[in-house]
Amino acid sequence: MPLRLVFMGTPEFAVPTLLALSAYGHDIAAVYTREPKPAGRGMKLQDSPVAQEAKRLGIPVLTPKTLKTDEALAEFRSHKADAAVVVAYGMILPQPILDAPPLGCYNLHGSLLPRWRGAAPLNRAIMAGDAESGVMVMKMDAGLDTGDVAMAERVAITDAMTVTDLHDSLARLGADLMVRAISALERGGLQLTKQSEDGVTYAAKIDKAEARIDFARPAQAVLRHIHGLSPFPGAWCELPIEGEAVRVKILRCALAGGSGPPGEVQDDQLTIACGDGAIRVLQAQRAGKQPMTAEEFLRGTPIAKGVRVG
Repeated sequence: MPLRLVFMGTPEFAVPTLLALSAYGHDIAAVYTREPKPAGRGMKLQDSPVAQEAKRLGIPVLTPKTLKTDEALAEFRSHKADAAVVVAYGMILPQPILDAPPLGCYNLHGSLLPRWRGAAPLNRAIMAGDAESGVMVMKMDAGLDTGDVAMAERVAITDAMTVTDLHDSLARLGADLMVRAISALERGGLQLTKQSEDGVTYAAKIDKAEARIDFARPAQAVLRHIHGLSPFPGAWCELPIEGEAVRVKILRCALAGGSGPPGEVQDDQLTIACGDGAIRVLQAQRAGKQPMTAEEFLRGTPIAKGVRVG
C-alpha cells in the first residue's frame, strides 16, 4: 500500500525524486521548499524548481522560514505522514520534526558517505580527483549527514565530467533509488547500516574565492578544478583581450600534450600549459556573454601563441 509522505526539497536535483514518488502512486500530502527568490533580469520572485513541479501536480506547497517553532511542528504533524523524504531542502530539520513521522525521515545525499558530508559533495568529489561518486538514501538523525544508510548507487567520475554532468546523472539515479527505498520501507524490509567512522570528509560550501585557476598546478588538477566549478560559480582566469586583462570563465576543457611555462598559450586552439602538462579549453564564457565553444570564442577573440594567461 503506498505511503503518505511529506516531500522536502528545493533545487532541480530534487525534482526527479518528487516526480518519481508521485508517479509510483505515493500520497504526497505536502511539499516543503525554500521561499521564492528574485531571479531573471526583472528580479521577480520565482518559485523553486520543486515548488513549480508541486504546483503543477496539485500538491500543497509550504515555505516556512523556520521549522523550530511549535506552530511549525503542529503544521508538520497535521499532514499525518508515514514518512518524510528530504532531497537538498536547504534547511536543518530539528529533532521534533525528525521524530514526527512514525517511519522516519529519509534523505537522498549526493555522495558515498561518510565521504563528503555537507553542502557541496558533487563539487568537492570532482575537485578532489575522486574516481567515483554516488547517491545514498539514509535515515536522518540530528547530525550532519550522519544517519544510517539504506541504499546506494555509484557512478564513475571521468575527466570529461563536469559537476553539471554528475548532477544530472545522480539526480536520475537518486530518484530511482529513493523509490526503491520507500517501497522497501512500505513492505517493512528496509535494511539500515551504520556509517563507518573511517574516511569522514566534509564538503564545505563553495567560496567564490576558490574559483581563480592556478595554472601552476598539474594539468589534471587544473581540469578537475575547472569541471568541479562548472557552470557555477565558474573557474576563471584573465586573458589579454584588446590590451586589457579580461576575466573569462573556463567551463569545460580536456587534457592536452605539450609543456611550457604555467599559463602560457601553446597554440592557436587555446591550449594552456600547466605546472605539469597542459589543458585545451573546450568551452568558455566572458562576463555578460553566453557560453561558447573555444572555436567560437577564438573566432571573435584571437589569443596568440605565447601569450601568458593571468
